[in-house]
Amino acid sequence: MPPAMADVKQHTADDVLKMMNKVPLFMTELDETDEQGNENVALEAIKALAYEGSKAEQAENFRQQGNEHARMKNWLDAKEFYTKAIGVLKAPSKSIQDRIEEMPDIDIVEIDEEAEAKKEKETEEASYVNRALCNLELKNYRSCTFDCAAALRINFRNVKAWYRSASACLALDKIPEASDACTSGLNVDANNSALQNLVTKIQEREKHLAQLSRQREEREERERAEERALKLALKARNIHTRATGKAPDLEDAKVKLERPLDASSTIFIPTMLLYPLHLQTDFIKDLSEHVSLQEQLSYVLPLPWDEKHEYTVESIDCYMETTTGGLIKVGKKLPMTKTLTTGKVEVIDGMLKVYVIPRSRAQEWIDDFKKKRRPTG
Repeated sequence: MPPAMADVKQHTADDVLKMMNKVPLFMTELDETDEQGNENVALEAIKALAYEGSKAEQAENFRQQGNEHARMKNWLDAKEFYTKAIGVLKAPSKSIQDRIEEMPDIDIVEIDEEAEAKKEKETEEASYVNRALCNLELKNYRSCTFDCAAALRINFRNVKAWYRSASACLALDKIPEASDACTSGLNVDANNSALQNLVTKIQEREKHLAQLSRQREEREERERAEERALKLALKARNIHTRATGKAPDLEDAKVKLERPLDASSTIFIPTMLLYPLHLQTDFIKDLSEHVSLQEQLSYVLPLPWDEKHEYTVESIDCYMETTTGGLIKVGKKLPMTKTLTTGKVEVIDGMLKVYVIPRSRAQEWIDDFKKKRRPTG
């Protein structure tokens, strides 16, 4: 076996691929170091060659390398090469005297400045358009539109630039801009099928966005109408409400009307039943204003944790806090609306709080409540 073949046999397939990727001819991705993290000499030599020649030649070399990566859909690497091409063209040109001083042995070759300027302009335009494609594929839509604009400043008739600009604007839901770009492109090439298809997509997206906008406006108007109806219902019943800015998370529970647009329909209020002597609670999502606490408690009692059976409909009393910070005893047999419309209680942060206390311990709890509320001085 030849020595070279024997050396290869000592490595795995992955090792061989890594070794090949160090050679510019076989590179599938840019790797500027060797296996020890040092400079890749072969690659640096290729890069040095890339910077020889006129600006147009250097830029075209980078653009062609970008094209190779673009064909393989290596958009990041392609974008880097197009950026290098643009950078070369944008860099200040060195005078002949500067070049002679840097390289005294240089051969002076006469260049057709007009032809060179034309090449530079063509390469710059193509580099911007191709970088726009990379940005489009990478979903860098704003950058794509900037590159297209730069290309169009060079050549207003570049159809690819109009198409890619329109595509990026469509992705950003900038419908008027996308439509204008398509129109400009079709003014250059009226039969361009890609632009014609894009016009159809833009029109479909415009209709969809208009429909979403109408639905949002209708939903917002309905919400405003429901809010007006609820405020009217609460005001008509003299039910007081207050927001503290520290509302609990009630998920989808809220004060609402049975028929959201009808202020005369039944009001439902989220209600928390508190058992402070045992640090327990029950949450009622929709308590009707027409239901009494006795009716509601009949569904809740007996309580699973009430081992002493202190909580029965007959043996408990219910209390609510007043607007002035005191307590009011709630008639268990009365509809809730009777208590709510007195003006003495209020719905705080979209919820009622009802304290449920065994009658035998009511005074004990009331004294403790007052003690905690009494200002200290």
